[in-house]
Amino acid sequence: QNNVFPMHCSANIGEDGVTALFFGLSGTGKTTLSADPTRRLIGDDEHGWSATGVFNFEGGCYAKCIKLSEQNEPQIWNALDFGSVLENVVLDPVTGVPDYDNDSKTENTRAAYPVEHIDNAVIPGFGGHPKNVVFLTADAFGVLPPVSKLTPEQAMFHFMSGYTAKVAGTEAGVTEPQATFSTCFGAPFMPLPPKVYAEMLGRRLREHGAQCWLVNTGWQGGPYGVGKRISLPYTRAMVNALVEGNLDNVEFEIEPSFGLSIPKSVPGVPSDLLKPRNSWKDAVAYDKMAADLAARFEKNFEQFDAPREIKEAGPRAVVAK
Repeated sequence: QNNVFPMHCSANIGEDGVTALFFGLSGTGKTTLSADPTRRLIGDDEHGWSATGVFNFEGGCYAKCIKLSEQNEPQIWNALDFGSVLENVVLDPVTGVPDYDNDSKTENTRAAYPVEHIDNAVIPGFGGHPKNVVFLTADAFGVLPPVSKLTPEQAMFHFMSGYTAKVAGTEAGVTEPQATFSTCFGAPFMPLPPKVYAEMLGRRLREHGAQCWLVNTGWQGGPYGVGKRISLPYTRAMVNALVEGNLDNVEFEIEPSFGLSIPKSVPGVPSDLLKPRNSWKDAVAYDKMAADLAARFEKNFEQFDAPREIKEAGPRAVVAK
């Protein structure tokens, strides 16, 4: 009502002073990828986007810390100091040292800590208008490309969809991959009709010339249990490339199942990882899985009141021959 767009996302600022936003549900890497030593963290989870820029309004971070290591996630590792709270983390009974690899309680181990525990956090948490908006998904079906560029219409479609996949360990009772859709990547926090928030996003993308990206931190080469999860260093390289503008002048090609624009090259990433169909041993099996996931998107989107151009920006289920 005050023309502030409320967002369930993290935010950081690069050395160039330009802000980036990261949307994503639990387990997609929102906290991990926004806590980057080369960028300053505005906040971890809850932000507003006003006429003057982005601001944080929760003041703390809530990181998933299973298999946490100083090498892969140095900022989070160093933030877990006195005043942090560990949840479901097993401690050595003699030394009291946390064992972050221990999943005997659950894989959903967590750490809560004040945002100022991050060495280069922005205090207070204000930033300018973002130039890059990243949607994170952990696709356990091995279908979505690791990075793709979205049109404003596609951004609004995927924002309203809020797709990721639950896998074993994220929630109790989940034993195999499940597609899940959470509007605006945070449905419980959003009381107004989804179209209201999608229109606020679309308007800001156009007003400020921001580019929206879809980044899959999930599986390649097959679904969960067959393929492998995309390595964090490669995902970081892709995210760094897009926020630093290194994908502005590379060539893109359209992926047929979802109509996504995939870069043909990304610095520091093998090009054969960029097209998920090429990573499957059985291309026909990939096509069938892609058609199945596209059908799930279509079915989910039937609930929304959205303009025709937004509906048409989504995937179209095509039965593989």
